[in-house]
Order: sequence, then C-alpha cells, then structure tokens
Amino acid sequence: MNQIHFLAISFMYNGSAQVITPVLLKDEHEMILVDCGYPDFLLLLQEAAHKQQLTLDDLTKVIVTHHDMDHIGSLAALKRSYPHLEIITFESEAPYIAGQKTSLRLEQAEATLDHLSSGEKQHAKEFIRFLQSIEPTAVDRTVTNHELLPWCGGIEIIHTPGHMPGHISLYLIASKTLIAGDAVVIENGRLEIANPSYTLDMQEAIRSVRRLLEYDIEQLICYHGGLFQGDVKQALRELVQASDPTQEVLNG
Repeated sequence: MNQIHFLAISFMYNGSAQVITPVLLKDEHEMILVDCGYPDFLLLLQEAAHKQQLTLDDLTKVIVTHHDMDHIGSLAALKRSYPHLEIITFESEAPYIAGQKTSLRLEQAEATLDHLSSGEKQHAKEFIRFLQSIEPTAVDRTVTNHELLPWCGGIEIIHTPGHMPGHISLYLIASKTLIAGDAVVIENGRLEIANPSYTLDMQEAIRSVRRLLEYDIEQLICYHGGLFQGDVKQALRELVQASDPTQEVLNG
C-alpha cells in the first residue's frame, strides 16, 4: 500500500507564524521524506511523524527538492540520527548541499549588500550568517530530469528550475500527485509563483509551471501551503496566464 503523509509543521520565523509541509511517502519497503525544514527541526519532524502514527526510525531515504535553508536545514542532523539514510537530489544541486559550492542563496544575499541602507544591511548580514551556518551533507545519489524511481508506486523526477536552477518536483505516478516543492506555493487559497525576491529566474519559473501542465495531476502538495483545494490543472493554467499572458497554455 502506497501512502502519502503530510507533515504540517507550524513555527515562528522572524516574528511571524509559518507552516511548511514536508511529505512522507511510504510503501512496504521504503519510507521517504521529501525536504526537512530549517536547522533544529529534527524534533519537529519526529513529532509530526508521530502524529501520523509513524516513526522516523523507519526512514530509508530523503529526497531534497533544492538547497534552500528551509529545505535542507535539518539534513545533517537527520543523517547523524539515522546514518543509514540515502540522501537524494538533482545532479546539479549536490555540490551545494555537500558544501562543495557556495549556496546560490548566499551569493544572492551577498550581492545585495551594496544596495541596502545601513539598517537593512544589518538584517542582511544576520541572514548571511544564518546561511553560512547551514551544515553541509554528503549526497548519496543524484537524479536527472524524467528519471523514474521505483518506490511508492513510482516517482518521476521533474526538473522545475526558476526558484533555483536545480529545483525538482516529484510526480507520484500511482496517485497522480505532484509534490511541487517551491515550484508553486499557495497564498490565500490561490497558486502563486514562489516569492519573486527568492526566485532566481522568474521566466524560467513560469516555464516550469507550464511544463507541469503536461502531467495528469489530481492532487498538488506545496511545501508552502500544503494540499491545494480545487481544480489543479485549471489553477496552473490561470497562474501561467497571469504570470505571462504571452505564453501559450495547454488546455489538456
């Protein structure tokens, strides 16, 4: 039996209430976590799994959609606690997660310093120090666009660049479910492109959403927003049209 479990984790960040939704995928032999939150979220992940009558002791793999701090922050702690875990990500993301290349988010933050006021610079420097504190983790396996993984009813890797160049989403074949990562988010019940300030290539991000229309998606899970309520394909079409009216949109 293939199962999908939502680990809705509520927390305070920069004085505001936030929720992220890592996902646990489970079949007879595997339990796979998709993304793992900020640093020091291990206990929150364990508690969220426990609420689903699951234990992270059974984890076999972690799939990382991209190397932002809220997706990899607790990866090193997970690996220490569960050394048997296999860490999986897109091929171009692996050097950033392993600390072999400087985080693209860190490069972006450092590039803005000269354009900020003195007050803004202080906050930016704190953010930079936070990014620098993210602990690297070795990647055990890399995947490529359209690669099919045999677990949990079949998982297709979809390269969805824009938010970051190596961003991936996951299509769960058996249940026609898309785990979007940050390819799209839910804000006030509507699908949106992830925060433009943190999307490195907005046009590429829109093209990625357009490519998602090629899939038969009945259920959509966003890392920021959780499970989308409504007609997924129509919402994706409307998002592409609203983001760039010049783009041709599939009607399928």
